Amino acid sequence: MMLAISALKGFLVDASDGRIGTISDFLFDDTTWKIRWMVVDTGGWLKGRKILIHPSAISQPNYRREELSVRLTTTQVKESPDILSDQPVSEQMETELYGYYGWDPLWGGTNYFGVYPFGLASGVTETPGSGDGELLQEARADPVPKGDPHLRSVTSVTGYHLQAKDGPIGHIENILVDDATWGIRYFIIDTLNWWPGKHVLLSPYAVRAISWAERNIAVDVTRDQVQGGPVWDPADAINSTFQKSLHRYYGWPSYGW
Repeated sequence: MMLAISALKGFLVDASDGRIGTISDFLFDDTTWKIRWMVVDTGGWLKGRKILIHPSAISQPNYRREELSVRLTTTQVKESPDILSDQPVSEQMETELYGYYGWDPLWGGTNYFGVYPFGLASGVTETPGSGDGELLQEARADPVPKGDPHLRSVTSVTGYHLQAKDGPIGHIENILVDDATWGIRYFIIDTLNWWPGKHVLLSPYAVRAISWAERNIAVDVTRDQVQGGPVWDPADAINSTFQKSLHRYYGWPSYGW
């Protein structure tokens, strides 16, 4: 099953023995395109702290009640390593969280089926820019740990512009995530300014270059390809039949169907 990740923002988050806050964002690894952390706003409960929850602790969301449960207790969350809301998320902090909760950093695999089809390891170029590990970092007089350069915010990436080989095709409206591996499967592209009334699904397999500073992603498709591809209606569920036709059309590897 796939989740429209932005639809979860604002959902209530419940531990096994009480509420711990609301979802404020998700952070993903830009070399594997996998969600690494869910960011929880604890409101006044743990004021001044941000809580990061690993996908392995997340249960199925309840869309009707707009709630999501995690396999943790409130005490575990309260006594977890202290990450101040104005500090970047550093690799050291992540290591402390893995150790405290006993989470496996390689849960779900390092990437899709043991390969790097679209990460930087396969030649995708990027324009350097600070990672979203900063998460609302404020100016401070004292030094703070450097943020993980490969940690990106889903909220920040939403709205990025997509550039085909022969021109712009739209912007990222939402991101679809596999709820089993929490890997990013597709970008939902709003083509309003170019192809009114349409939405296009593109896999990270199509990414060939990224400019984080300019909020722009170059993809290895043409406008004609996009217009001639499988039609997607946001009201329809995305099943394996549709995904297979989409991947065959663009020549993308499968996700292991």
